[in-house]
Amino acid sequence: MSTFTIPASLIPEAELRHDRRRPDELRPLTLVPHIAPQATGSVLVGFGNTRVICSCMVDEGVPRWMKDQNVSGGWLTAEYSMLPYSTIERKQRDSSRGRPDGRGVEIQRLIGRSMRAVVDLAALGQRTMWIDCDVLQADGGTRTASITGACLAIALAGRKLLAEKKVKKLPLKGFVGAVSVGVVGGRPVLDLDYVEDKGAAVDFNLVLTEAGEFVEVQGAGEEATFSQEQFDALVTLGKKGVADLIAWQKEQFAALG
Repeated sequence: MSTFTIPASLIPEAELRHDRRRPDELRPLTLVPHIAPQATGSVLVGFGNTRVICSCMVDEGVPRWMKDQNVSGGWLTAEYSMLPYSTIERKQRDSSRGRPDGRGVEIQRLIGRSMRAVVDLAALGQRTMWIDCDVLQADGGTRTASITGACLAIALAGRKLLAEKKVKKLPLKGFVGAVSVGVVGGRPVLDLDYVEDKGAAVDFNLVLTEAGEFVEVQGAGEEATFSQEQFDALVTLGKKGVADLIAWQKEQFAALG
């Protein structure tokens, strides 16, 4: 069934967002593949002005705990960082701080969980996938851009392993994507940038597979509460957004074939 989207030019000015997007509209998506030539798979993904390099490197072997516990298949782990120049004010490196950033640790664990939900670790064999997400420019939604980009980096890495006959099939059960939603100015909106995220009364991050199954829902009221009706509206909006993102991922992956 075809759908018709009303152009922003036909929507009353008062209903458009500060960047002239519709409430249900994603930011412009950009992709530069193979941005890190030494990685097994890599992309530079852009959600509007948020830009993240996502790479996947594959090592032979698995963590020692898997061998000790006789766990079969491979493993995947992720790291996330915001580069010092990604924000208006320079962000101090963890190495200079002498301790890891709590927010960064939480996000990289989210990325790892999201990727393990769709990576076929059995098909990967006794190998470890290292996912690195480095934020070049932050304008809201860095974790959702990282998840969406990391999945593409893994798909490209899997294709390379398949071409090199290191695996018998693509070690990816499906695509996974993530998007932010929130209540801004009293209405639900999709894919918040920094200005909207800063002023949101409610802020959610949704991670879903291409089958429409939830991997994670993160959400809270920012000094505010939200109703069941608002919750349902945000989830519906987020599911639409992730479906659009996954369609874009699959289109990009096919074009790079």
